[in-house]
Amino acid sequence: MKILVADKISPKGVAFLRAQPGYEVIEAYGSSPERVLELVRDVHAIAVRSETRISAEVMAAAPLLRVVGRAGVGVDNVDVDAATERGVIVMNTPSGNTIATAELTFTHLLCGARPVPQAAASMKAGQWDRKSFGGIELFKKTLGVVGLGRIGSEVAKRAQAFGMLVLAYDPYLAPSRAKAMQVEPATLDELLAQSDYITVHMPLTDDTRYMIDEAAFAKAKKGLRIFNCARGGIIKESALIEAIKSGKVAAAGLDVFEDEPLAKDSELRTLPNVVLTPHLGASTAEAQESVGIEIAEQITDVLRGGVIRNAVNMPSIDAAAVKVLGPYIDLGAKLGTLVQQIASPQVTGLKITYWGKLVDLDTNAITRAVQRGYLRRISGDGVNFVNAPVILERLGIKCEILKSTEDSDYTELLGVEALSVDGSSRSVTGTLFTKAAKPRVVTINQREVEVEAAGKLLIIENEDQPGMIGYVGTLLGKDGVNIANMSLSRQAPGQTALIVINLDSEPSDAVRRELKGNPNIALAKYVEL
Repeated sequence: MKILVADKISPKGVAFLRAQPGYEVIEAYGSSPERVLELVRDVHAIAVRSETRISAEVMAAAPLLRVVGRAGVGVDNVDVDAATERGVIVMNTPSGNTIATAELTFTHLLCGARPVPQAAASMKAGQWDRKSFGGIELFKKTLGVVGLGRIGSEVAKRAQAFGMLVLAYDPYLAPSRAKAMQVEPATLDELLAQSDYITVHMPLTDDTRYMIDEAAFAKAKKGLRIFNCARGGIIKESALIEAIKSGKVAAAGLDVFEDEPLAKDSELRTLPNVVLTPHLGASTAEAQESVGIEIAEQITDVLRGGVIRNAVNMPSIDAAAVKVLGPYIDLGAKLGTLVQQIASPQVTGLKITYWGKLVDLDTNAITRAVQRGYLRRISGDGVNFVNAPVILERLGIKCEILKSTEDSDYTELLGVEALSVDGSSRSVTGTLFTKAAKPRVVTINQREVEVEAAGKLLIIENEDQPGMIGYVGTLLGKDGVNIANMSLSRQAPGQTALIVINLDSEPSDAVRRELKGNPNIALAKYVEL
């Protein structure tokens, strides 16, 4: 077995790989893209950090490749879709840098309160200037934590130790979890208006990109101090620069940026009350040693045909089981993603039900696929088949698994129901169609449909009255959105009807607003699978 270590990981991790019988380890740090393409021709595994990009082109050039291991959390530099298509397992080490990133965040927080870097620079320059470097205390101040996941939770604990009041904005955080953490749940607007300090700990998704922008800063306290050690792009840099210049923001600390490395002429570099670090979140000896050893062990397990851990594109099961469960795993992931997008943000429980042939299978991997599918748009790159249950528990979402002996119209059937804080619920069921085992959605909110579980969907619940189908079709047609397929369902004439449409492209914001504003439409959701 040949393993390419493309980026520098812990020497102990490399030593572990070299100690395995039958392994040839190639260390090729800092290789050009062209050199990487040459090196991967006969490799079975690749270990990276964040420097080397493992693209579709690289995978196409590596016919023997079985696994890519990322010593860290994000897999932005790995084309996961291309890997999945080629059957290549992509793994990461999601927990290795939690403490390191939390401590760096708090370091930035302290430097935002007391300008130690600026004072140290003036001392190195031969000055003795006590008047220019006054600060404020953390004690009795309010810290707003945007995202109370692994790292956000650790930051909150440290802030509480400093006597800070912690507000938490996390739309998926259950009230019981907030109470256990002794933090005050808040809306984003409430957090912006009340916080003296803000730190962000969200994954970068379509929903979180530019979450802190001009409008957000306009709602914030004057004199706010803000920090980002999560992902560049959550805070809009141009808006932050203007907020600092206007005096709305008194200090900022950034470890991540919209484009990395940060441009040499970036205006952020010129602002005296901004502390910048070059993406050091995981850069501690302990974190690097931990993730280096962990990824080496994970790669070894996969190459030996053993347990798969921390995979981002498949469950933690052996290769033989994947052949049997693979289509059901895909179905579960899509149903989980679908129910999350039609449910309310605050969910207290997930109910996963198996019928028919599925009752006799080991469904753990399918359950994990549902859980990861549900969390995919919430938790971003950090969620995988291993840690999905832990993340759900952290959010206060209980998962109930049922195996039903009741008769079903289908040979096998999988159902997912999301139970909301207000007592309402949203549900979907699905099965596999044809010899190709293509996933299909067969009910949505207990109404029968027949929808391909792929691509772009528009789901509409409306009053059953003449003209609704024409209205929706005309609206989409004017928007240049082609309808690929449509499924209709209703409870009884004149009551509530369901329209589910497979689309070729995404409808505009204007169309979505019009649908949601129509008094005859109770639900209009655009969903991506």
